[in-house]
Amino acid sequence: MASYCIMISLMVVFLLGSCSCFVNAQPRAFFVFGDSLVDSGNNDFLATTARADAPPYGIDYPTHRPTGRFSNGLNIPDLISLELGLEPTLPYLSPLLVGEKLLIGANFASAGIGILNDTGIQFLHIIHIEKQLKLFREYQARLSAHIGASGARNHVNRALFLITLGGNDFVNNYYLVPYSARSRQFSLPDYVRYLISEYRKVLRNLYNLGARRVLVTGTGPMGCVPAELAMRSRTGDCDVELQRAAALYNPQLVEMINSLNQDIGSHVFIAANAYRMHMDFISNPRAYGFVTSKIACCGQGPYNGIGLCTPASNLCPNRDLCAFWDPFHPSERASRIIVQQILRGTNEYMHPMNLSTIMALDSRN
Repeated sequence: MASYCIMISLMVVFLLGSCSCFVNAQPRAFFVFGDSLVDSGNNDFLATTARADAPPYGIDYPTHRPTGRFSNGLNIPDLISLELGLEPTLPYLSPLLVGEKLLIGANFASAGIGILNDTGIQFLHIIHIEKQLKLFREYQARLSAHIGASGARNHVNRALFLITLGGNDFVNNYYLVPYSARSRQFSLPDYVRYLISEYRKVLRNLYNLGARRVLVTGTGPMGCVPAELAMRSRTGDCDVELQRAAALYNPQLVEMINSLNQDIGSHVFIAANAYRMHMDFISNPRAYGFVTSKIACCGQGPYNGIGLCTPASNLCPNRDLCAFWDPFHPSERASRIIVQQILRGTNEYMHPMNLSTIMALDSRN
């Protein structure tokens, strides 16, 4: 009888302890850095040509209005937030990002940028990655004023980060028509090595600013997007040169991430194989419920890949049937497939672990 009472008491203590941990756990903040694949509207506040502030952008967003996202609806950061039970992050430039909203995190991404500061200069006023990190320091000062320096530091250390860079350094820099300064300066292999060395500095700076769990996406299959098919492909096959660039860049990114983690002594940076995630539905769209992975839903010209998505563009009636929303960006449904791989993908997709594993490990601390 005594042992039975002791066992019951231990169970009660365990359950109370579990409940206490759950109740007291603060929601994890989420910070986003990068380009148009993850921009949630910062460029709407800038004098830039890289904007998604007119219909039909946002046609499938809950408000059915443009939000600055380069999507028909939700984008990858939104979908990660939803999967984790978090409130979607606001653009850092939004006037709504004040008070308690600061605790949610912030999105610093800006369409058109790259690893290099000269990437995207044709878009005029965009937030290059160096400036994004500067704004993150400014954010931390604002958070410290709200919850104290120690609380702010802990909040950032516990947060999840996402950074998406690299694609623009090729399509909007090295391969700019007819010839870019970078293509005259570097051979492709040397350019890739240079990008990786510069990206390592960016990631190290992010770590120095307090990031401890960072999802780092590689480039997708750049030669397969409708814009590149329209400009470079006569047969509808992916452009060989841009695919070669991705094949050089992505493995070196993973190697750099492994080296950086070794230097730090922890799995801070997690590599997401965006190339493989995209190629799954690009190479076999019908297996994923798409009618096409070549023709953008919104655009004009061959493959709907010319120019911008505007009110005058061709628009498909069912966005769920297209892998690409506009000439460069996945549809919301394609983004949902990508996020599922980020959450639950094997080591072929996520290295060294997926996001579900990260969340499970970190919940024990």
